Amino acid sequence: MQELVGRCKECKKQIFCNDGFINGVVLEDKHLICFNCFDKEQEQSVDHND
Repeated sequence: MQELVGRCKECKKQIFCNDGFINGVVLEDKHLICFNCFDKEQEQSVDHND
């Protein structure tokens, strides 16, 4: 079963819940972010910590 749960905070892509698993990350501020944008943010934070 696939259910729309919201949109990515960054790119506005639709995020779905598939059989109980969300295809994204719920941030501390309760916003959703897709895995692609989350990975980009993680890479940027690693680059800035060098």
